[in-house]
Amino acid sequence: MKKHLKKQIEKILDEGRGASRSVIVQMAPAQAEHEDVMRVSKRVAERRAVVMSARELLPPPAKVLNRRKTKKVRKELLGLNNSMASQMAATCDGRSKGTLKTEGQLSLAPLLGSDTFKACVAVQRKKKSRRRYPKAFWSSSSVSMTITKDLLAALPDDVPDVVGVFENRKIQLPPVTEVSESALPNNVRDNKTSAWGVQAVGAMSVWGAYGAEGQGTKVAVLDTGVDPNHKDLVGRMNASDFAEFDASGNRVTGANARDTGQHGTHVAGTVAGGDADGQYIGVAPQAKIAGGIVLPGGGGTDAQILGGIEWAIERGVDVINLSLGGLSLSPDVFDTYTQAFLTANQSGIPVVVAIGNDGSQTSGSPGNDILAFAVGATDSYDNTAGFSGGRTQIIRESNVIRDDILPLVYTKPDVSAPGVAVKSAIPGNKYATWNGTSMATPHVAGAIALLLSATNLKDQPASERAFLIQDILLGSTEELGEAGLDARFGFGRIDVLKAVGYAWELGYGG
Repeated sequence: MKKHLKKQIEKILDEGRGASRSVIVQMAPAQAEHEDVMRVSKRVAERRAVVMSARELLPPPAKVLNRRKTKKVRKELLGLNNSMASQMAATCDGRSKGTLKTEGQLSLAPLLGSDTFKACVAVQRKKKSRRRYPKAFWSSSSVSMTITKDLLAALPDDVPDVVGVFENRKIQLPPVTEVSESALPNNVRDNKTSAWGVQAVGAMSVWGAYGAEGQGTKVAVLDTGVDPNHKDLVGRMNASDFAEFDASGNRVTGANARDTGQHGTHVAGTVAGGDADGQYIGVAPQAKIAGGIVLPGGGGTDAQILGGIEWAIERGVDVINLSLGGLSLSPDVFDTYTQAFLTANQSGIPVVVAIGNDGSQTSGSPGNDILAFAVGATDSYDNTAGFSGGRTQIIRESNVIRDDILPLVYTKPDVSAPGVAVKSAIPGNKYATWNGTSMATPHVAGAIALLLSATNLKDQPASERAFLIQDILLGSTEELGEAGLDARFGFGRIDVLKAVGYAWELGYGG
């Protein structure tokens, strides 16, 4: 790992400009379970690569998963090696969010007490540049900081527990395309009661059959912001459930709830929009929204996104939506986000991420992270969208995964959802119809809100809940494309009505 760290630092020093670099420094995670989780992830990824049907991914019944974890029970659960939830239940005892935070803070202590860190703070104070002050993230065991080249080169010697250094990349929204009214297919026009995607994923049937519309759930939309005054989103977001982050990941004080573009409002509308325009646009119209500005005006940094993820975890949301990402042409994956996603999952919060809009054999980061619940896009005929990304990924070197677990090979996306000609809200009480995996992702986030409101899954242990939710959604997909997992559809297009039905059959009903 130290050899990998040296190469990372040399690359950042060689490629950057000026006397300093904006980086994210990652510390060795303090969680005792971290290695176990990554071993489980590898084992499940290897099994899922060869199953022929999504139904093989369904979790064990509640009466099996919720038994007291004796040695015999753990061995039985380990045998159910297509299910991430069963593997987690067998391997990991779970930690409270408070314990996770304490462990994360402990991992940061050597860096925060170092001469290097103090020197970086002193430089920024001298420049009176609060915008670039270092920011520590307990959820990812990392610190965003602006550091001189000399200090960066000497960092591994000054702080031996540093395991990774990443450029604090600039992240842009994936490109989206607006669809004109004249270009809409007839089967999209025929949906008069709702946007076509709401009907396609089975949301309206869940409303009627189970009386569930996302009540009691909260979805974090980390994006350009959210317009809370749009007529389809009024009452969905409280003032305390809004935050803005600067380029270093620090929270901006005094920020007002707003959308700095249009993208975040469109995403939020697909999650929880109503029918103010005579047509339902949201999958879970009674869900609440927590809105975070991490891409002001459509562009931000990794640190802003990490800051938003940590805020969402601390707010206790039920799911995080990331309709964003940076293009990756290589199958290799940076693990900038792996620890943050693990912390969210261990807190019971799935992280739903767009796979990207650059077509087959490409992917977006962080959607290509092994712990992201990555989403591709389908059209109204259940074809995969031509722009939708997806590929086989490989982790050859890692800062947070032991060498004996590597290489780690897996395929993204995990699932697909409607992402072509999706009508939703934009600021100013207006509407737009867009294409993009950004549009597919909130269908999945909204479906998770529906699944939670129609079942007792929120009562499951937090350390297993996110994985259990994902198992149920994966196992109940409308299977499309090649048999099993493929790099276009994942395991198929989500069907939340089937997901709720399977959840009840397996004993996770309301």
